Amino acid sequence: MDLERYLAEKTELVNRGLKDLLAGQDEYPRSLHNAMHYSLFAGGKRLRPVLALASCEAVGGRTEDALNAACAFECVHTYSLIHDDLPAIDNDDLRRGRPTCHKAFGEAAAILAGDALLTAAFEIMARTPLDDRERVLRAILDLSRAAGSTGMIGGQMVDIESEGKEVPFPALEYIHIRKTGALILSAVRCGAILGGADEEKLKGLTRYGEAVGLAFQIADDILDVEGSAEALGKATGGDEKKGKATYPALLGLVESKKRAKELVDRALSAIDGFDGSADPLRAVARYIVARNK
Repeated sequence: MDLERYLAEKTELVNRGLKDLLAGQDEYPRSLHNAMHYSLFAGGKRLRPVLALASCEAVGGRTEDALNAACAFECVHTYSLIHDDLPAIDNDDLRRGRPTCHKAFGEAAAILAGDALLTAAFEIMARTPLDDRERVLRAILDLSRAAGSTGMIGGQMVDIESEGKEVPFPALEYIHIRKTGALILSAVRCGAILGGADEEKLKGLTRYGEAVGLAFQIADDILDVEGSAEALGKATGGDEKKGKATYPALLGLVESKKRAKELVDRALSAIDGFDGSADPLRAVARYIVARNK
């Protein structure tokens, strides 16, 4: 399939949805909404929204059933990036090729913009135009867990606490599975739930999401070593400078690449029983380890 075209179409759909569902950047207070829109529409792969939509389609659901969820995942992801970039956490000056939110608008506005995007995500999810409200509630619960203290935020905390220390492999996996993997897995699961997946299909997509989520973070770790700042839109080599717990640091590049490929193979195997409607999921899994940004 033409993945580039598929990604472009879904990205455009999500961008339109975000503009329709969120307060406009000229709405008062303008400083807050400008900061939100600045980070939300700075580019990016829109991987999590795409996975939500593709997963919904893979189980026979309608794209519109998962569009609100797709937009909500991008809001949560962007909030996490804004807060990650703050001086108290990663202290980054560049994101997606331009100044980070706190550099452009100040720390207070960046903190509040992140808070507002996180809050908006759950409003957007709750407004999903689906008659089966139980599916909507299940999706909200899934996202809440993935973004919370036992999911993404928990992984971020352990990541911070592990800087400059020798980290055992189980701790490294804990960080990666939660810091990045949890939200990717939830995007896949929520798309399936909203699309009406039965339990067997949901289990298969859960296994797919687990493998893809971890593979994505390993690929990110590799790109921080081998990638270019121009392609990535941010400085490289930061993980080593900060003493971050990463797969290349612990296992080396060769073993890290091998591990990422194994996870992609596992993801593909998990959806082997799905028909051609799951081809976008298959293409995304392969793209994760082949990308250069």
